[in-house]
Amino acid sequence: MTQAAVSRLAIEGELTIYRAAELKPAVLEPFQSGSDLEIDLSGVTEIDSAGVQLLMLSKRHAWTVQRELRLVCHSPAVLEVFELLDLAAFFGDPLLMPATAAS
Repeated sequence: MTQAAVSRLAIEGELTIYRAAELKPAVLEPFQSGSDLEIDLSGVTEIDSAGVQLLMLSKRHAWTVQRELRLVCHSPAVLEVFELLDLAAFFGDPLLMPATAAS
């Protein structure tokens, strides 16, 4: 089996209601072209529920089209919200899960 190409998207600044609609095509398009997607969250300065919903939508869409979504380089703002909402398991994110759960 050949490995899918991986597209990379770095999100800078706010991942909020003010940018969610703007970012939606960028997070969904790679799956349409048959790629996996890696989203670099290191530049995210603020994230709200709309930003979380966009990331959850992209994860569900990846599952639907049998592609992989990886979230990497979480900023402190992202870590804070993910921990508050207990999203590690939803994203299958080893950076957020305790070491015993990730292995």
